[in-house]
Amino acid sequence: MQIQDLAQTLGAHVAPHLEIEITGVAGMAEATSSDITFLSNPKYIAQLQNSQAAAILVSSNFTGTTPMPCLRVSEPYLAFAKTIEIFHQKPLPECSIHPTAIVGEGVKLGTNVSIGAYVVIGNHVSIGEGAILYPHTVIYDHANIGAYAILHSHSVVREEVEIGDRVILQNHAVIGADGFGFVPCADGTLYKIMQAGTVIIEEDVEIQSLTAIDRGTIGITRVGKGTKIDNLVQVGHGCDVGQHTLLCGMVGLAGSTKVGNHVTMGGRSSSAGHLSIGDHTAVGMNGTIMQSVEPNAQISGYPAMDLKLWLRVIAEIKKLPQLVKRLRKIEKEIGL
Repeated sequence: MQIQDLAQTLGAHVAPHLEIEITGVAGMAEATSSDITFLSNPKYIAQLQNSQAAAILVSSNFTGTTPMPCLRVSEPYLAFAKTIEIFHQKPLPECSIHPTAIVGEGVKLGTNVSIGAYVVIGNHVSIGEGAILYPHTVIYDHANIGAYAILHSHSVVREEVEIGDRVILQNHAVIGADGFGFVPCADGTLYKIMQAGTVIIEEDVEIQSLTAIDRGTIGITRVGKGTKIDNLVQVGHGCDVGQHTLLCGMVGLAGSTKVGNHVTMGGRSSSAGHLSIGDHTAVGMNGTIMQSVEPNAQISGYPAMDLKLWLRVIAEIKKLPQLVKRLRKIEKEIGL
């Protein structure tokens, strides 16, 4: 693509009459003389001098110098993501039903649906227009799949679960399995509590591989519009996750946790059940939340606390061996 055409597609500003053919997209270090790259974080400016890229996406207010032409955009990272889509378009499967697929009774299929090999669809399922079900996907009875949803191989949607429009389920995601609920009995056994609720995944959600969203015990587990959930995440029964929230790898939410809108939970962070996490909160990696959190908080640590306080705590932890040595010396001197 000529650089002027690319700039027009992205809504970018570029020097007029510049003629460069762009054939690919790459990071600064990997880019060749026909690739475009991007700069969104100022700390990587020094790497530009060694980059072989043909052009670079920078912010509109960028004032530095670059060894290659700039395309100025309001959000370079977003423009970079859109550029990848331009140069790396994935082929879509045919709109057809593979002869090995099993389709139950009373199934309602929208137009232009693709159902791959060995897909199993239960009875009275609804699948919206343009949905794609890759091979070995399983849909239980009375589930609803929205328009243009994409369900990758071995993803499972359990009974009566609702999947919104344009939802993406990556491989081996399980939506609506039984929540973890048992009653300890007097004889020492555990009696399983029937999980009679369901799960609602709102539109534009993406749930990545090997993640489990459990159905409510008697209510709804909900994931809000636009939220993105990483690999190996556990969302317990009855949780309510807000809109445009990020749950990074191995996050664990115990049952009935309420997570607000625009929350970010770092990798391996977790929460106890029956608490709330306010809007726009950021939880650091490994943060463990034991009580409700107010909106706009930045927390980390175990147990989770204000981020600045946690940074001070871990700085002091490094001094503990020295402090213990001094304490023992003092105790010896005073005869304790």
